[in-house]
Amino acid sequence: MAKKELAGGRVRFLGSFPGTVPVQPLPEVAFAGRSNVGKSSAINRLLGTKRVARVSGTPGRTQAVNLFEVDTRFVFADLPGYGFAKVPEAVQQAWKGLVEGYLGHRERLTLVVVLVDARRDPMESDSQMIWSCRENHLPVLVLATKLDKVKRNARSGQLRKLRTAWSLTTDELIGFSSSAPIGVDETWARIHSAVAP
Repeated sequence: MAKKELAGGRVRFLGSFPGTVPVQPLPEVAFAGRSNVGKSSAINRLLGTKRVARVSGTPGRTQAVNLFEVDTRFVFADLPGYGFAKVPEAVQQAWKGLVEGYLGHRERLTLVVVLVDARRDPMESDSQMIWSCRENHLPVLVLATKLDKVKRNARSGQLRKLRTAWSLTTDELIGFSSSAPIGVDETWARIHSAVAP
């Protein structure tokens, strides 16, 4: 699947769902992560466009599950961010329930891409998300985003620290950047493997 094809109209927005998320007939790949970690930027980078997922500098902008049909073969689900967000506690709890309900009840969910900030030490909220996926027997891919902002000679050590903290294999954690060509091909390889019939 060429990225040029995707940018040319092979992505269709299916809707934004703050409550019940409709069942989809296609395999689903969910994107989860702390508020402002770069989920929307990563989705846009993977799809070869800046126009698909809305990017904001304000934590907590995504307040629903946003679904995008990709190449009529599978669906990307952009989940609300967890962690810090300038919203009332009741709203954060509603988002938490939405995300947990989604992860626990999607029969066609084939991969959860958990985005973490490569510049940060392992965070408790990320650990909870990864363990939640494991408890639900969901395959996980961790993208360590913003890797271009980590000094080159420190990158491998930082990725190793994250893998160790969450007991991940080399294939389960990929260094990634939305602004530099880092990790895009490797991520697509894992996605294609997950959604293959």
